[in-house]
Amino acid sequence: MDLYMMNCELLATCSALGYLEGDTYHKEPDCHETVKDLIRYLRREDETRDIRQQLGASQIIQTDLIPIIKQYHDDKPLFETIIRLLVNLTQPAIVCFGKVPKDKMFRHYFLDVVSYLQGYKVAFADEEVWTVLSRKLYELLQLDWESRQEEDSLLIERILLLVRNILHVPADPEEEKRTDDDASVHDQVLWAIHQSGFDDLLKFIASSDSEQQWCMHVLEIVSLMCREQTSEQLARAGQGRSAGEKAQDELELQAVRQRELADRQAKIRALGTRHSRFGGTFVVQGMKSISDKDLIYHQPLKEISQVSFDREKNPKRKPKNRQPMKDGDTTRRSTLSIRLFLKQFCEDFLENCYNGLMRTVKDNLVRMKTQDHDETYYLWAMRFFMEFNRVHNFRVDMVSETVSVRTFHFIETNLTNFYEMMLTDKDDITSWSRRMHLALKAYNELLMTVNAMDTSKDPAVRDSANVIKSNIFYVMEYREIFLTLLRKFDETKQPKTYLKDLVETTHVFIKMLERFCKTKGHIVVQKKRKKTKRRKRTAEQGAAGPPEPSEEDLNTVWDGLSGDLSTFIQGEGELPQDVAPFDATLDTPLEEQRVQAMISIQDSLRGGDPGRALATLRAAREVWPDGAFGSADISQEDEFMALREICFTALPRPAPEQSEENPEPEDEGGEAEEEEIPQFNMTEQDFNFQDYIKRFANPQMLKPYVRLMADYRTNSTHINHCIAKMLHRVAWDCKMEGLLFQISLFRIFQRLMEDPAGLSYSELTKFAKYVLGRFFGLVTRSAPSDGNGNIFPELLFWKGAKEAYEMTEGYGSYQDVRKKKRGGAEWSPDEQEELVQWYNRFKEEGGEVDIVDRIRQNFSDPNKNRQQIVAQLVFQGVVQDRSELKRKKRPRQSAIWREEEELELQELFDKNKHSDDPVGDIISEMTEKRSKKKVVEKLLALGLVSDRKDLYKKRRRKGSKKKDKEEDFMLDDEADMVGLEEGEPIPSDAEMDVQDSSDSDSDDEQSDESDGEEETVPTLLKRLQDEGLGDQLQWIASGLERTADDRETDESGESVPIVPLTEDSETAMEHRTFQKLLKTVGLAPPANEQESFWRIPGTLSAAELRKTVDVITGKEPADDLPAKKQQSSRYKALKELAKKQGKEKKRGKPARQEEEEPSTASKSGKKRARQLDSSDEDDDESITSGSSKRSRKDSSNNDMEESMAAEEEQDKPSEVAKVTKKALESDSDSDEDNVPLRQIAHARRRIESSDSEEDK
Repeated sequence: MDLYMMNCELLATCSALGYLEGDTYHKEPDCHETVKDLIRYLRREDETRDIRQQLGASQIIQTDLIPIIKQYHDDKPLFETIIRLLVNLTQPAIVCFGKVPKDKMFRHYFLDVVSYLQGYKVAFADEEVWTVLSRKLYELLQLDWESRQEEDSLLIERILLLVRNILHVPADPEEEKRTDDDASVHDQVLWAIHQSGFDDLLKFIASSDSEQQWCMHVLEIVSLMCREQTSEQLARAGQGRSAGEKAQDELELQAVRQRELADRQAKIRALGTRHSRFGGTFVVQGMKSISDKDLIYHQPLKEISQVSFDREKNPKRKPKNRQPMKDGDTTRRSTLSIRLFLKQFCEDFLENCYNGLMRTVKDNLVRMKTQDHDETYYLWAMRFFMEFNRVHNFRVDMVSETVSVRTFHFIETNLTNFYEMMLTDKDDITSWSRRMHLALKAYNELLMTVNAMDTSKDPAVRDSANVIKSNIFYVMEYREIFLTLLRKFDETKQPKTYLKDLVETTHVFIKMLERFCKTKGHIVVQKKRKKTKRRKRTAEQGAAGPPEPSEEDLNTVWDGLSGDLSTFIQGEGELPQDVAPFDATLDTPLEEQRVQAMISIQDSLRGGDPGRALATLRAAREVWPDGAFGSADISQEDEFMALREICFTALPRPAPEQSEENPEPEDEGGEAEEEEIPQFNMTEQDFNFQDYIKRFANPQMLKPYVRLMADYRTNSTHINHCIAKMLHRVAWDCKMEGLLFQISLFRIFQRLMEDPAGLSYSELTKFAKYVLGRFFGLVTRSAPSDGNGNIFPELLFWKGAKEAYEMTEGYGSYQDVRKKKRGGAEWSPDEQEELVQWYNRFKEEGGEVDIVDRIRQNFSDPNKNRQQIVAQLVFQGVVQDRSELKRKKRPRQSAIWREEEELELQELFDKNKHSDDPVGDIISEMTEKRSKKKVVEKLLALGLVSDRKDLYKKRRRKGSKKKDKEEDFMLDDEADMVGLEEGEPIPSDAEMDVQDSSDSDSDDEQSDESDGEEETVPTLLKRLQDEGLGDQLQWIASGLERTADDRETDESGESVPIVPLTEDSETAMEHRTFQKLLKTVGLAPPANEQESFWRIPGTLSAAELRKTVDVITGKEPADDLPAKKQQSSRYKALKELAKKQGKEKKRGKPARQEEEEPSTASKSGKKRARQLDSSDEDDDESITSGSSKRSRKDSSNNDMEESMAAEEEQDKPSEVAKVTKKALESDSDSDEDNVPLRQIAHARRRIESSDSEEDK
């Protein structure tokens, strides 16, 4: 049927509806069937929507359908059918065409449909129509669920859809020509809704628990009702303007007036004083025209600078894909009556509907029960009503449902998803950009609400705000999102209003973070660390597919889908119908298809699609009724458990077939390949607010601010403040004003200075004067001879931190500062030449040894580390990239033991089988190193040992350790007296604590560092700086600084543990050089196995701790440390003496005894020496009694070990006793330096007397 015949039939059908006579409509007898025919016509319309266009041109809604609704609303079948037709005719044009057509002809059709929809909206601005709709909806809502039929529910949904379609019709400002405070067509429809009471029905549906299925329809209608309004205007409707608002309006009016006067005066000056008849032609001397003569200019000129050759040129056009995106959102101020009505509606909605409705909508979104992009209505409602609540009458309980950390996570996730879709879905960039802008607005309002909670008078509300802030500031994603959005801003994809909201949101977040840091002082945040995990991957594993998930992962998957699965099993959900577990057309055997069906069910469950898994299970049960997929009469509980068993069972999966044309070559050696798997580990670190701000000091971050600052005239006062504050942070707080030395920014400053209304932008003007003053001050100071002659060309380019620093401080200064921070020394020309010679020599020689390691061994300066050598080679151009100097990976060890390796292993086992650590000694002497696990397995395979326990590391018995401690105590006494004779000061108890604890840690293994020369604090600091532990040194210094502050107010003298919170700190605390530095500066290691952390001794005062901090940070030399921290030679002498006697004992020399009376070796050991209190130096009796009590307590617990130790003593007097006696005879009670020695002597006599009594 051609188009002409279709038009005739369609017109005849429309005529068969009836006719309007005055205000009365007379319907035809077959009116109901005619309406159905129109619905059938609409089903058969083509892609041009011709039926819809013809019905719109005939104005069927205005002349027929609406009058029928008014007069024949009691005819239920006719009313329901007309509502169906109205829903179809009023659906948005974007739904009809799918998207805005790009074709010229189809776009014309699209605009025609939009114009017809706008005519429909005018017709619906009738209060009588809305009264009929509200009465019908009220009657349907009065029905209970038991008496409500399916047709009633469909009618409710169609009425809500009709209201949605009418409100969705866009306005036509050019056609309406309405100004602010005037009633537009949209306002007229809203007023009709209000007069009919339809808005009360919407609030009832939103607040009713039994009508939750219509929640998305209601939320969409509410968003369309308020789409032209701003929440701030509605909240302040009916209120007088405040003094601040009046002053702001006066400033804006004054600025416009001043700008207008300046433009008028400029035009007058441009005309000149001469008559127009004498000012038309000029000769420009010195400027040649096309010929050799002077240029003749045919325009009135006042200055030679006004000569321009661009007046008649066509401006260069930007391509459409490079033009800035225009903002599609339009807001207007409606008439006062409409604003008051909407204000009251929002107040009632917040108080009765908001929390419940948002909870239901969020649940539907999470469970994916909504349509695509319905989350945009949720984000809009959150932003609009939270802002209305904050501006109107702030009450947290009204918006408590959306004020939580989960809401932050929801918005952040959607914001990231919208951005990714904007990059991938290039055909629909505009829609994704608007959704992203909506999510950003919601994020901004959520931050504003939390900030308002922080200023509340209720302490409970403030505590809740602190909890939310601590959570969002702790998580890295919430801090990084603003850096990412600013860095990725693209004006061709995102409008300028988006940039304004982004700048404002960033300003609010930084302001809250700064205040939180100042309040808390010290906060710990989350940090993501990327680690590359190497995993072995064989050819069999590669062919087998993905690995089997762990039981923990399966439990997590099952917990997520069990709720939806139970819903489907109970029949409440709709199962997919496109499942086919068996295909008879395939050549695959029936049994293999059966296995494949089971795997398909498992994949659906693990993939999060329980509906498809259940449908496949039931379809497979019909194909294979043998019980493998359950019996036909299976119960719901058994079916649920069967699916759970399938999900958790490791099913055998067939390996994927390889292509015969390109078969993969098998690995000849059978060695496993390695694949790198990137992993992210979350660690913690101390947060530094200044470092966070420095991340904004980047050209990519500053460009959006400068671009927005160019529109300072149209920006609001708050937006200009946000721009000035961020640029001030970069220039003043970060001391990087060189980043702002850019010609485009200076041009904006020039316009700002010349603006007649510049007084209205005082903050921007003040900042511009500061930046320009710094720049011209730099120009006056610098000269071409100083290397700053290129300062003006530098204005043409955006600069990074390095270029900005060199621009202000001189070229090359950045590298010098960086070298000083890294602790590296400068390279002299001789050293550079020597480095190149060594590199060329070792490169020619070749070999397996690393070139850089060989250079370090032979270089004249041993302080040059690997990083400095590699950097210098790259800087000189000897190598092109650092990757060329990476250490070569060791070839992978073969899993097969060669015969000579087995013989070597047998010899080493016979040699070391009686040692304390046989496996460790064997590995240390092996020619080719192997892991401990491999060595143990090989020893068991060779039959050299029968049990793994025979290879365990042997521990010392407590008795022998106690005996060694007793001998060490005797040696300590001897060393004390020898030191006294030499004139050395005796260490205090705090130093003895540090030394004793370090000795107790080295009972099981000796430190190699003790055999070398004693290193000073500067040497240790330099070594640690070269090894990249500078941040950990700063962490120790900050901890000492905080402890010093605490001890100024609290003098309890308790030791403070040093607890590492990050992985880097834990690694540093296990570093041998790092531990050596801690011992040197007076910190105490764990005293016994019950302690895990190093400690700051309680004897160190605040002044001593501050001196230690200054030494570690390099502010003071190491000589400023307290004397007791520099007396390491004293401890070294004690160690040497103990080591000497231990060697004599091993060689079989008899143990020495004291001459006067037999000693049974001090049983209290070094622990008793530490328990002596130096504060009781003058009270010998208290010291003696305290020692004897501790002695008796220890001896009662260890009678057997002490008696054995006493029997081993010989009668020969010891040299230690002679020295002790000599020192005691020369001791003077008045000498204060000998008080510790006298205490030790008293304690020893009491111990020996108690021991002799116990022996008796």
